[in-house]
Amino acid sequence: MYLFNLLPAAWRLRVPRTLLALCALALLTAPTLAREVRVGVYQNEPKIFMGADGQPSGILGDLLVAMARLEGWTLKPVPCEWAACLDALQAGNIDLMPDLALSEQRLQIFDVHKIPSLLSWSQLYKHSGVPISSMLDLKGKRVAVLAGSVQQAYLQNLLSSFAVQAELVPVQSLEEAFKLTAAHQVDAAATNRFFGDRRAASYQLDATPILFQPAQLFYATAKGRNADLLVAIDRHLGQWQSQADSEYFTVLKRWIEAPPQFSVPAYLWWSLGALALLLALALAGSALLRRQVADKTRHLRASEDRLATILNSVDAYIYIKDMELRYQYANRKVCELFDRPLAQVVGSTDSEFFDATTVERLRINDKRVIDNGERVEADEVSRSLDGSREQTYLSIKLPLRQPDGSIYALCGISTDITEHKRSEDAIHQLAFYDPLTLLPNRRFLMERLQQTLKANERQQQCGALLFIDVDNFKDLNDTLGHAMGDELLRQMAVRLSTCTRAEDTLARQGSDEFVLLLCDLSPDLDAALEQTRHVAQKILQHIAEPYLLETRHYQSTVSIGIAMFGDTPTSRDELFKQADLAMYRAKAEGRNALCFFNPAMQAQVTARTAIEADLHQALARSEFVLYYQPQVNIDGQQFGVEALVRWQHPQRGLVPPLEFIPIAESTGLILPLGRWILSTACRQLVAWAASPEQAHWSIAVNVSARQFRQSDFVQTVEQVLRDTGANPQRLELELTESLLVDDVEVVIARMSALKALGVRFSLDDFGTGYSSLSMLKRLPLDQLKIDRSFVRDLRHDPQDANIVKAIVTLGFAMNLQVIAEGVETAEQRDALVNLGCTHFQGYLFGRPAPAPA
Repeated sequence: MYLFNLLPAAWRLRVPRTLLALCALALLTAPTLAREVRVGVYQNEPKIFMGADGQPSGILGDLLVAMARLEGWTLKPVPCEWAACLDALQAGNIDLMPDLALSEQRLQIFDVHKIPSLLSWSQLYKHSGVPISSMLDLKGKRVAVLAGSVQQAYLQNLLSSFAVQAELVPVQSLEEAFKLTAAHQVDAAATNRFFGDRRAASYQLDATPILFQPAQLFYATAKGRNADLLVAIDRHLGQWQSQADSEYFTVLKRWIEAPPQFSVPAYLWWSLGALALLLALALAGSALLRRQVADKTRHLRASEDRLATILNSVDAYIYIKDMELRYQYANRKVCELFDRPLAQVVGSTDSEFFDATTVERLRINDKRVIDNGERVEADEVSRSLDGSREQTYLSIKLPLRQPDGSIYALCGISTDITEHKRSEDAIHQLAFYDPLTLLPNRRFLMERLQQTLKANERQQQCGALLFIDVDNFKDLNDTLGHAMGDELLRQMAVRLSTCTRAEDTLARQGSDEFVLLLCDLSPDLDAALEQTRHVAQKILQHIAEPYLLETRHYQSTVSIGIAMFGDTPTSRDELFKQADLAMYRAKAEGRNALCFFNPAMQAQVTARTAIEADLHQALARSEFVLYYQPQVNIDGQQFGVEALVRWQHPQRGLVPPLEFIPIAESTGLILPLGRWILSTACRQLVAWAASPEQAHWSIAVNVSARQFRQSDFVQTVEQVLRDTGANPQRLELELTESLLVDDVEVVIARMSALKALGVRFSLDDFGTGYSSLSMLKRLPLDQLKIDRSFVRDLRHDPQDANIVKAIVTLGFAMNLQVIAEGVETAEQRDALVNLGCTHFQGYLFGRPAPAPA
């Protein structure tokens, strides 16, 4: 629709529509065959495995089955091991492979869709008797990993970065990996978190804190094959992931179970209990049995040595602080963290090792234990004294008590979960933020808008939703490339952020569209409108300032549609629809503008929808008719006509072309309508050929850019001429200069092919479009048509007269006929004759009328 709006108004009155209906009917009546899709299926429950019904099952299997049902595909599962599946996909023996994590190597041989089908990460699982709490514990261990997987290469690099020597044992399936681990043939198994969380309990395996490789998962095809499958998958994922009640989230809920909570191993509690007990016994023995102090001291030291050996072997930070929060004990991990021997740690406080902010946070938790006797479990972020290192710990702190119940110290166990937190943050970033601009994505925005609407119902506050669409963004991508387009969007995101408050939400919704949610505006609607207008005008001003794209200076604008809320209840979807309508109204009003939604817009859309529904039936009911407007020469002799389509609606009467032509263009109905116009005009040529007075007449038929760009357009014209028997030399196709924007070589080739048949060409609305002299001399044209905008003020505007004179001179120099349209008065005709124009069309010579008239 919007490409059509770029065309001159006069052309829109004459765009043919009938070709499209015949094509649509042919497509509707043609038999369809179910598409057979061969799908590689390997056992990776719950993501993908072979179901009992012989169809793919699991998360990715169920999603694919749902897509196949909607697309009419017939899925043919091909069972295979992981590596064999990839080989079969590359060889073309299967069409589609689920559960592919991307790597540079795989992108060389496989194609994937754009929207990730699933977000995942990898995790190590072990037998309960194997102590593995960090990467360092993998030294000398054997880890089962899926052969040829991205996990294998990633884990190998991770081990190398920690300088840990471990053996990676390749297996053919994740089930095999868990079986080997349960049988103690390997120490641990690396799997994705879906399979691990679902199957670990059945093998009596525990999850370790070692998480790595957050990944996006895709369906893949062989390079250059089955692109239609990927397009369909992207379409369904895009629809489902934006709807909380869709098939996508239903499948996730069915297969994903809550991840297990991290817990401190039981033997640590026994160790800590033993430590506390032995320390208490040592103190009691010292008081009651002074005479046996030497013997008891020896036994106590032996016990402490054994305890120290146990606690120093644990991959956790274990310590004891007294009532003044001074360290009284620290195991090996604590000493390594502080880079001090135990003797220098004992008696020290946190202020000697951490910055002031960390010390205060730790003191608050410690005082809860010391003063209140609480057991505290919390995530603690610690930053070193110089600020160079920041780590996150899961800390469990509990009080140590005397026999009388009084507290004399606290014991703490802290586990480093820094990498785990980073993985969680990475997964959250992938799920809720746009990777290009780092702004919140549509999913984040939809949740925030829903929360805001509920809050506004209680607080009676006004708010606004602003749709911000970049003007002519496609032109930038086509001329400077997508890299420049991405850089422009990044810079725009920064500028837009400067126009918002902390409580507002700025998100990137699509390719070139941003959405701004303004919250907590004035409860008075008029005041809220003024606040919103001020923000929108500020955005227009900031965005319009020049950008520096590498070495180029570039200017861009945006169109803003605004929907207010708060005065009356409204739904989230309705608000989006209103803002979208307002944005398109801003586009229609010339771009670089803002527009508020109002009910009149909705009424216009409703009317358009009704016309669109009727258009689909109009061709079948033969409601279209062709009118013809005479074309005459300087002597007043008629030499031809221009065919103009009209719609005789059964209820509304004669519908103006401006009301239905743009809708037919945007919906694709212009194709069957255009074919009908061409066929009807050619049959009229045959009828006139039998009359001596009209046999020499030609008929000019307008061809839309969308029609001409159809790959079979030349064959369509040739078929119509053959079916009707019309003389091709009496058929003139009128093209507009908008055709010359893209694929000029294709345009010239098709014009030349039709020219070889004898068809003539006229360039309509000349002087208002994109053609250049160098382009004009390459086109096989017969006629230039002077646009009515130059004819209307010809006698009063010297500039228009100069333009007409230049066009006439150019036509004469290039041996082209020149005809002026929109001639309504004798004065206009005389002025055109004085400027050298000899052919005319307009109300002065006749209005459009049916053929018998």
